[in-house]
Formats: sequence, C-alpha cells, structure tokens
Amino acid sequence: MNIMANNVYLKCKDYSVSGKYFELHRDINLDILITSPQPKEDELGQYYKSEDYISHTDSKRNLFEKAYHVVKGIALKRKLNLINSFNTSDKTILDVGCGTGDFLQIAKANGWNACGIEPDLDARQLAIKKVGDTVHDPSKINSLKDQSFDVITLWHVLEHLPNLDSHIENYKRLLKSNGVLIIAVPNYKSYDAQYYKTFWAAFDVPRHLWHFSQTGISKILGKQKFKIVKTLPMIFDAFYVCLLSEKYKSGKMNFFKAFQIGLRSNLKAKQSGEYSSLIYIAKNE
Repeated sequence: MNIMANNVYLKCKDYSVSGKYFELHRDINLDILITSPQPKEDELGQYYKSEDYISHTDSKRNLFEKAYHVVKGIALKRKLNLINSFNTSDKTILDVGCGTGDFLQIAKANGWNACGIEPDLDARQLAIKKVGDTVHDPSKINSLKDQSFDVITLWHVLEHLPNLDSHIENYKRLLKSNGVLIIAVPNYKSYDAQYYKTFWAAFDVPRHLWHFSQTGISKILGKQKFKIVKTLPMIFDAFYVCLLSEKYKSGKMNFFKAFQIGLRSNLKAKQSGEYSSLIYIAKNE
C-alpha cells in the first residue's frame, strides 16, 4: 500500500519487546493510522519474541493469563455461533493468523472443513497438534485454489499484515462468489483509545502496522469490491486492553480502574458505535 502519511498523530512505545518509540502517522484520505517506521518483513519476527505475547502460547502461568483463557473460551463460542449463522455450501473456512488453533479446533468439531495460516512456528506446531496438517505457514496461501472457501476469518490479524492491499486481493481470490470475510480489529476512535492515548495497549507498535477506523476499513475493503454488511462489538476487548493500558501507564495492573474505563468505553459506544474492537462482516460482491 503506497500511502503518504499526512501528519503525526501520536508517538508510542513498544512496551512488550524493544522499548523503542514509533510514530503513528495519520492518513487523512483513508482515515487510518500508520506505524512509522515499519519493520522490514524479515525483521518483524523479532518483535514477537516475548513470553508475554499471549496469543502464541497456551500458558496459564498467572491470574491474568487464566482470566484471558476463560474470556477466550466465551469468545470462541461467540465466533462459532457467528460462522454457523451463515448459509454456506461446504462449510469451508480459512482462519488467517490462527495462532495456537483454538478457533480452528472448535470449528472443526462443529463440522467445518477448517484450514489455517500461522507464521509463528511454535504457535503453528501447537495448532497442528489440535487440528492436524491443515495449518500452514503464510507461503502456502498463494497455492490455495481460487474460490475454495465459504468463510475467511482474521481475528485481530489484519493490523499485523504488511502489503495490506495484496493480502485483501488474495482473500478476494480465495472466497467463493457469495463468500464472507470476517475481520476483527481494534478501533482507534474508541473511548478507551482516546483516554489512554500513547499508553493504549491496542496500538501495540510495531507489531500493529495499521490502526483502523470504521471509515478506513470500509474504504480499504471497498477497493476489492467487498461490502460491509454488518459490524459487531467485541465487548470484552475493552476490559483486556484497559488492563494492559493501565500497566503501561502506571507500571501496575489496576484492575478497578481498568474495569471502570472499559465499562465507560462500552457504555459510550452504545451511542457512538465506537467500541474498543469491532468485527466487520463483509460480503464478496
């Protein structure tokens, strides 16, 4: 994606790995933020090498991680209900950035022909143990057949992908003519993002290369003739993000304050629609 960044929106620190600072440049035309500088593709992996990168492990070392997995279990059931609501022919699904394979596992157990893409070797190996050899590294996606999936999902993945337009073009190729693309991403226009600003955990630089608004997602998907037919909130994300944001801001996890801000964000979003994270359901036109 060739984007001219128009101005600096914020400066943010990588709290997880490097401790480096990155700028968020605002693209006014697309209404998105762009992490700058963006790591080169062969450098991205080093920014995921942290024991705290929870989506790449199944560990339950402390109360926070145990709570994360409880909430993840609830979220998995909601995701399953969502994909089961679609009238699909063969129940074929591709989960891009499938992590340790929990969503693929529950989808497969409920009759879906599930395939996954995961760049992290350790996470991919855990996923393969759960669902078999239908989980691949990203190089495999180019060899998958055209129009082979009813549903493609990206649960908090799109913000990590370099060469954004080419990825979406590929999903267009892989989806059947009436297929569904499901994308979940953080929303930088949410109340909790405005409250925490540079400490907002969902900026997660430089792993998050792009930071989306509802307008931005609509414009980016529209380039490939995807039409957003529904937008859904991810209620729990506000509390999780606020908890990490409190840690970045004050050095400790202030559970009470995080719950207070997360609740306020969700209540405000009932009027504005600007939840901490949103699920976009787009149809292949």
